[in-house]
Amino acid sequence: MEDKKIKTKVLRPIFDTGLDIIDLSRENIVDETIFSFGTICDSSLENHQADKLTFKQVIFKKVIFNEIIFRRIELINVRFENCDLSNVDFNEALLHKVEFINCKIIGINLSEATLRDVTFEDCNGQYGFFSYSNCKQVVFLRCQLTYSDFKNSLFSKVEFQESNLLQAQLNFTNLKGIDFTSCDIEGIGVNITDVNGAIVTAMQAVALSSLLGLVVK
Repeated sequence: MEDKKIKTKVLRPIFDTGLDIIDLSRENIVDETIFSFGTICDSSLENHQADKLTFKQVIFKKVIFNEIIFRRIELINVRFENCDLSNVDFNEALLHKVEFINCKIIGINLSEATLRDVTFEDCNGQYGFFSYSNCKQVVFLRCQLTYSDFKNSLFSKVEFQESNLLQAQLNFTNLKGIDFTSCDIEGIGVNITDVNGAIVTAMQAVALSSLLGLVVK
């Protein structure tokens, strides 16, 4: 669903009609397995580890991920809806046309990941790891991102709307053109060069000046 407040054009996942039910079990979750054209609903995945899994045209609905390590996972045309992905390890993942809707993603590890056309909507992503990620056409809408880590990331057409970035770390990430005016950015970690060209309110500018060692009288 398109939100009128989103300025960045982000492609949403597209699904065929009549998707099959996918049954995930320890036996079929092995390295480089491909799952496609299906739904995974009302289930729990626990203590699974695999490398380079691929999910194409898959809808996850009310799925709980517990102690999951799926490094270098590929997610293409995928939707997570009302899922719990807390502390999931998706290091070096590839995400293309993926949306997280009303999901719990506390402590998720998307460091060194490549994100293209990805939407996070109404998600709790506190303590999330996005460091060294490559993000293009990515939107965070009404998300909790307190204490999250975006250090050394590459942003292109990334948007934060009505999100909480309290104490988030964005050091060594170019924030030029990023509009933070609808967000809480109190205490964010940035360098002087990072915020050159960022869009902030007057009050946010004062707060940033103190973080950067300036004294405002």
